[in-house]
Amino acid sequence: VLDPAMISTSGHRLKDKHAEQTLQKELFPLAEIITPNIPEAEVLTGLPITNADSMEEAAHKLYESFHISVLLKGGHRINDANDLLFEQSGAYRWFYGKRIDNPNTHGTGCTLSSAIASGLAKGLSLPDAISAAKEYISGALASMMDLGHGSGPLNHAYRI
Repeated sequence: VLDPAMISTSGHRLKDKHAEQTLQKELFPLAEIITPNIPEAEVLTGLPITNADSMEEAAHKLYESFHISVLLKGGHRINDANDLLFEQSGAYRWFYGKRIDNPNTHGTGCTLSSAIASGLAKGLSLPDAISAAKEYISGALASMMDLGHGSGPLNHAYRI
């Protein structure tokens, strides 16, 4: 499970173009699934993503480009928190979520990818691992932990 971590929620680029190219050439082929957010998918595909249809088009293009499953995370811009899975079988599947009004979202994408990897390590199917990961993220955000200044972290230990 690979989260590209190329562009932050605030829109800042986190890698230079050479690092992005290396990521695509060397690491994407090793992954079972990539989990880009909308700004990352726009960079990777060159397509504007403004609605569910353009999310489907971008996810398909990412699959065609890299031949791996794609979980395109929609919460950054166009919907509540609905993510789109395009599997290597060619099937689309939407995972619906509810936007949680919490400014502390730092690391949400990385946490989602890690939670998916944890579910796969437990033997869950990819769709079940994604469902469990989204449930975990929702709980971590809903606990409303508030640390530091600015966009703080979500509460990874909310179940304890």
